[in-house]
Amino acid sequence: MEYSNRENINLIEKTKEHAELIAALIAGIFILLAWRLDTSGQTTASVLLYVIAFCVGGFAKAKEGIEETIEDKKLNVELLMVLAAIGSAAIGYWTEGAILIFIFAVSGALETYAMNKSHREISALMNLQPEEAWLVRGNFEPMKVSVSTLQIGDHLLIKPGERIPADGIIFKGQSSIDESAISGEPLPVLKSEGDEIFAGTVNLNGAITMEMTKANSETLFQKIIQLVQSAQSEKSPSQQFIEKFEGTYVKFVLLGVAIMMFLPHFVLGWDWTTTFYRAMVLLVVASPCALVASIMPATLAAISNGAKNGVLFKGGLHLEHLSVLRALAVDKTGTLTQGKPVVTDFIIREGIDRDMALAILAGIETQSNHPLAQAITTYAKSEGITVFPQATIEDIPGWGIKGTIHNNEYQVGKPEFVDAQRANDFANGAAAKLAAQGKTVIFIRDQNGIMALTALKDTVRNEAKKAVSLLKELGIQVVMLTGDNEKTAKVIAKEAGVTEHVAECLPETKVTEMKRLLSQYQFVGMVGDGINDAPALATATTGIAMGEGTDVALETADVVLMKNDLSKIAYAVRLSRKMQRIVKQNIVFSIGVITLLIASNFLQVVDLPLGVIGHEGSTILVILNGLRMLNKNV
Repeated sequence: MEYSNRENINLIEKTKEHAELIAALIAGIFILLAWRLDTSGQTTASVLLYVIAFCVGGFAKAKEGIEETIEDKKLNVELLMVLAAIGSAAIGYWTEGAILIFIFAVSGALETYAMNKSHREISALMNLQPEEAWLVRGNFEPMKVSVSTLQIGDHLLIKPGERIPADGIIFKGQSSIDESAISGEPLPVLKSEGDEIFAGTVNLNGAITMEMTKANSETLFQKIIQLVQSAQSEKSPSQQFIEKFEGTYVKFVLLGVAIMMFLPHFVLGWDWTTTFYRAMVLLVVASPCALVASIMPATLAAISNGAKNGVLFKGGLHLEHLSVLRALAVDKTGTLTQGKPVVTDFIIREGIDRDMALAILAGIETQSNHPLAQAITTYAKSEGITVFPQATIEDIPGWGIKGTIHNNEYQVGKPEFVDAQRANDFANGAAAKLAAQGKTVIFIRDQNGIMALTALKDTVRNEAKKAVSLLKELGIQVVMLTGDNEKTAKVIAKEAGVTEHVAECLPETKVTEMKRLLSQYQFVGMVGDGINDAPALATATTGIAMGEGTDVALETADVVLMKNDLSKIAYAVRLSRKMQRIVKQNIVFSIGVITLLIASNFLQVVDLPLGVIGHEGSTILVILNGLRMLNKNV
């Protein structure tokens, strides 16, 4: 059977993990047999079994320690453990040395499991993307082809229960789609013609035909995998410090052991056996295994947790920064708001037929690509209005549109274009009241004056209000930055519940505001989705991009929300703070255990077996504590 690359990687990781555990168990069996022989007086046979236990249990770690020492040109904890075991055997403490090797092998297998657990999360993601798809061409029967052969524009059939093989839009049909692999949300989403769908998600019930819009290597799913893989290879500042500290610390331990092998004999009057024995105990208990394992397992587990819940971190550094976030700047359009205006009011002149007026307005606007024009056309269709298709238009940039229907001329646009005085007086000054509510007002005029007005507004996302509230509960101030006018910005800010707002922002203004916030709060995040947000995202302590945003925003940001759900930011902050708590617990615990064991060794109240159990037991505990980050409840 042939395996793909990702299957081979999985197999190698599992084999290594199982091999380390099996080696530890075999070593444990030999230790038990050797101990039984030793207690029955068969010393030579027991020593032989102990040597086998040393070789079986310690080979992997000894090899790893020697290779890393040669490659990095610095000492490491693996070498300390091997030296301690050999030293114990040298003074006749074979059982203690073998137990040290056994527990060290078990903790090594557990650490490998912790690392591989994070890698398997990515492998599981990769396995969600199908390798084959049903290609539809003309009236021919769908044929199964490799996903790697697909091209942009291809039509693909997705049957109920199948995973979607590529990013695209629904060309025909409708169905409920399970997007939990992308967004982390368990509830399926109803999708119909024209809606966007993503590779790796599941078509639950109806058969649909989709049109592929992105190359296989550019899908949202591939971006998730690439981002998380990159995050796993990037070490946090804390981890980098611990690794630098490890080499220096090991040198001090070896120096301390060297002194311990002689000084107590002359100063405290210990015999040579006791002196050497205590030096070996010091070599074991002073080793920083638990300290070294305090950060990486927790960090990798947190990154995996975020990936499963639709939050992608580009590295441990950004996880750490989120834990100390004090303020968050958010873009308005497409972030706090839907980014698409909707019609909220349609007011007509007395004596005018409402449906006719709306049909005329939509007939003119349907030929424009402006977002406001599209919103009006969508509104008319939702009202069941048949749009006039015969309109001819003339676009007046910056002002509005002139349209002609059945030889009747109409003007659509701002007040100054249709007659400012009449527009302001229309419907008892309705325009001013609507503008005060943050709405954009569009007028249509015929030969008899103002015919109707339409008010539109970019509505605040429901999840945005919830997200702002959650962030405030976490002690994070939320600041809205927008290029919109002050009146509209004030209304949106009040509706969303943000702490403060800054209106009429250009890209460079956003950067200036970010610098101001950084000087005030020190740790500031920025959320955006457009090209104009990229400079501010780069300036922030932590740049957060919406998953549906532009490629520039995605590449510039440090954290990506795969679904445009701001409440995930609060989840990410809680995740980060929990990780920091666990890391601090691990560090304090590991240093405390090392200090206690070293002091106990000098007082001769801890022997080598207990020292081994205390040292290696603390290492296992900090790894297990770090794996708590895989728990979804944060």
